[in-house]
Amino acid sequence: MSGPGVTAGRSGGAVRPALWAAVRPSGPLEAATRVITAGLLAGSGYIHLHLYLDGYRYIPTVGNLFLVQEAGSFAVALLLLVGGALVLRLAAAGLATGALVGFVLSRTSGVAGFTERGWNPAPDALASVLVEVAVLLIVAAGLVPAALRLARRPARTVA
Repeated sequence: MSGPGVTAGRSGGAVRPALWAAVRPSGPLEAATRVITAGLLAGSGYIHLHLYLDGYRYIPTVGNLFLVQEAGSFAVALLLLVGGALVLRLAAAGLATGALVGFVLSRTSGVAGFTERGWNPAPDALASVLVEVAVLLIVAAGLVPAALRLARRPARTVA
C-alpha cells in the first residue's frame, strides 16, 4: 500500500500514516527544535496550571479549558522528548494556536461569557503569549528543513 499520506514502516514493510512518521533529524537543528518546543510547551502548561490553581478553576467552562490546555501541553511535551513524529509537532502548534486564540477571544468577544482586559493577569498573560508564539516559531523552524528534504525527493512511480 502506498500513496499520499502513507509511509513504509521499519518492520518488514509495514505501512503507517505519514503523520506518525518520524521527522528524521538531519542534524542538531531539528533535534534541538524538538527539545526546545517540548520545553516551551511545558512552560505553557505550567502557566495554565498556575492560573487554573490560582482561581481560573472557579470560572465555568474557562477553568476546564485551562485544565485541558495544561494537560495537553504536558502530554505533548513529554511525547516530543520521546519521539519526533510530525503529528506531535502539529499538536504542539495546535495547542499554542488554541491558547493564543483563547487569549484574543477573552479580550474581545469573550469565551463562554468570560472577558479580561489588557495583559492581566500580569505577568502570566504576557509570559503565556510569548511562550506560545515561540512554540509556533520553533515548530516552523524545525519543519522547514524536513519540508525542503521532502520537496527534493524524486517522485515515486507505481508500476
